[in-house]
Amino acid sequence: MESIETKTQQTGHPKGLYVLFVTEMWERFSYYGMRALFILFMTKALLFDKAHASDIYGSYTGLVYLTPLLGGYMADRYWGNRKSIIIGGVLMAIGQLLMFLAGTYYQDVTVATTLMFAGLTFLIIGNGFFKPNISTMVGQLYPAGDKRVDSAFTIFYMGINLGAFIAPLLCGYLGDTKNPGDFRWGFMAACVGMILSLILFITLKNKYIVTPTGEQIGEKPNSSRQDTNTESIPMSPTRLISTLVILVGTFAAFFNYFDLGLIGSFIFSLTISAPYFIITDPALSKVEKQRIWVVYIAAFFVIFFWAAFEQAGASLTYFAEEQTNRTVMGMNVPASYFQSVNAVAIVIFAPLFVWLWGWLGNKGMEPASPFKQSIGLFLLAIGYLVIAFGVKGLDPSAKVSMVWLLGLYTIHTFGELCLSPIGLSMVNKLAPVKLASLLMGVWFLSTAAANKFAGTLSSLYPEEVKIEKSYIPEASPALIKTLEGNMLDTNVWKADPKSTYKLNVAKYATVKVDKKDSLTSLTIDSTSKTAEISVFHLKVIKSSNDKIDRAVLLSDTSLLTHEIAEVKNAKTGKFDKVEKLQFWNLKPVKPSFAGTKIETLYDFFMLFVYMAGIAAVILFFLSSKLLKMMNGVR
Repeated sequence: MESIETKTQQTGHPKGLYVLFVTEMWERFSYYGMRALFILFMTKALLFDKAHASDIYGSYTGLVYLTPLLGGYMADRYWGNRKSIIIGGVLMAIGQLLMFLAGTYYQDVTVATTLMFAGLTFLIIGNGFFKPNISTMVGQLYPAGDKRVDSAFTIFYMGINLGAFIAPLLCGYLGDTKNPGDFRWGFMAACVGMILSLILFITLKNKYIVTPTGEQIGEKPNSSRQDTNTESIPMSPTRLISTLVILVGTFAAFFNYFDLGLIGSFIFSLTISAPYFIITDPALSKVEKQRIWVVYIAAFFVIFFWAAFEQAGASLTYFAEEQTNRTVMGMNVPASYFQSVNAVAIVIFAPLFVWLWGWLGNKGMEPASPFKQSIGLFLLAIGYLVIAFGVKGLDPSAKVSMVWLLGLYTIHTFGELCLSPIGLSMVNKLAPVKLASLLMGVWFLSTAAANKFAGTLSSLYPEEVKIEKSYIPEASPALIKTLEGNMLDTNVWKADPKSTYKLNVAKYATVKVDKKDSLTSLTIDSTSKTAEISVFHLKVIKSSNDKIDRAVLLSDTSLLTHEIAEVKNAKTGKFDKVEKLQFWNLKPVKPSFAGTKIETLYDFFMLFVYMAGIAAVILFFLSSKLLKMMNGVR
């Protein structure tokens, strides 16, 4: 009878896997739909500059992966997986609704920013309860030692990416319309996706999410699943105090010496102190500690992978928006759509990787998890190497074929399939039962550090020109008349970038803004004096905004541009024409990293090649040692 049951288990996967698949698919639809629009919403609707938007983006995505530590702890000790997932889903639905309201009131930047941060808070906390617990439940569907677990996590990962594929297309279609008032509809679609995820999980969990013996999974705290003969060891005050000392000490170091800010310093200090707290648990055996150390070491290298990979939502979105030719058959492809490339490639190629690992496993040739992860890092480096050559020597005012960006995302997909689902499976197999969700939270904690690091790296994106301020005046101060005589000659866009163009120079400019930082008046007195400006600079500016029609030089480093923008009126539903002003810095300071100046996009992309490549080599040579520390687990 036992052999028949084993044979049945090996011919397919339990139905509960597909319930978790669909639940996670809609939750990820919600997350990636919002993420596809987030950086564009901040720069196009709220008019934040790139560095500020990148910092907020990094803090948000970092905290999203930080809170699973709390969610994992609550599930392990008190609530169980199911209750945690439901609470998290409700909080995230509220968060997406608040993002919708932020998009609705975007013209009042103060109100919109307040609503946005409130929405982000709900999303961050909700994700913490949802994310680690649904991943933990996948492994519990199978008996211990079942070889299907790796392929189960890869199938589950397909669900994540099916949602991530649909989300930018639908949410991008609704929100990324060049009209800042439409971002809200993309956020509303994300809200609906989260509600669907909740409904499916609540209605199907009792019937299908069960163990091989028919027991309900996730109803009780994971700590109740540990060996009842294990003696409970009380919390050591020394252990708690030493953890707090490490937390405070590392926070002070990161804040004072590395200038990471409050959020960044907290994330990185917790990334060190939380693993210390877990590994010093005296109840852990020697084998358990060795296995946990493998999780920690792998998680450290994962930081470099995701810091480079998560440029998709920040710097690579800038690249798609400004320097990629997105015209296909006369139609303009929204920049947000490119975030679906990775997801659709996952859906296409994940079955191939499932087959590959299975085929190698049957022949006894399947690489152990650490080796697979080193391969993933190497492929990440190759992806950036491809696009680095694509932009080498490129005029920053020119746009490259989208083939380069598509190639990068596809190669990164192969790297992700070698690293991420394998990592989830590895944590599930190596973690002691009583710490299953907590260690999954630690795994996501490394992703939190990586995402914050990604925001820091994204702020290094080199800009030939930089928007210092952008205004859509609430009451138009007849700016066209003010800027009369400063109309740009359309021939300038066809001129040689090495040539110069003459522009009027302002004798003085008076700008008045209210307490909400909204432009209320502008006075410019242009003299008959003209000055030469590089056509190269004008072309770069035009590549960022093709509707610019007038410009005036305020100084040799500052340019004021004007355009007529169309904004949808929330009350009438019609498009109103409003005047938009942008103040440009023509000589922004180029960023530096580790003593090296990032002058061009080639320099920027090569930074990721070196970072991922070095990490891949080190992890590869450490893999044999890690395999021994896994004590029989592969």
